[in-house]
Amino acid sequence: MTDIAEIFGPDGWLARRIDGFSHRPQQQAMAETISRILNDGGVLICEAGTGTGKTFAYLVPALMSGLKVIVSTGTKNLQDQLFHRDLPLVRESLSSPVSVALLKGRANYLCTYRMETAMLEDRRLSAEQSDQLQQIRSWSGQTRSGDVAEMSAIPEDAGIWPVVTSTTENCLGQVSRPQ
Repeated sequence: MTDIAEIFGPDGWLARRIDGFSHRPQQQAMAETISRILNDGGVLICEAGTGTGKTFAYLVPALMSGLKVIVSTGTKNLQDQLFHRDLPLVRESLSSPVSVALLKGRANYLCTYRMETAMLEDRRLSAEQSDQLQQIRSWSGQTRSGDVAEMSAIPEDAGIWPVVTSTTENCLGQVSRPQ
């Protein structure tokens, strides 16, 4: 197995393979600690300031470990950056063929039942929400995944999203179909 210093060092893999990568001793130390915990077991709570390079510091050891690792983010923007930009860059740089998946909660997906119900109860919505509902209705016929992140025309924090998505509290559950 490749040593973390060979990857994060001033002339390491990342420096040779990623334009603009610069060696950061704190990033390397964090990656070494995470690697040790992944290999030997234990618990780690790690805090580092802006500019440390935390994302690479945990992605590299995670990818190298061969273990199943869950990375949870605090924001959707960070989630998108991590999954769509940083992770592919690190995987390619390390030539790491591991499988990855992006998992989101149900509130991140359109619920067609709730959307149709909202269409029937349109009078309860503000004019802005009513307009957004029409945009969502149009989009619903085009989307394959129903991931509300596809709808960049409507802000992530728009009041219409809780109306057309479901949570464990408002989901009807599985509908049984006659056989």
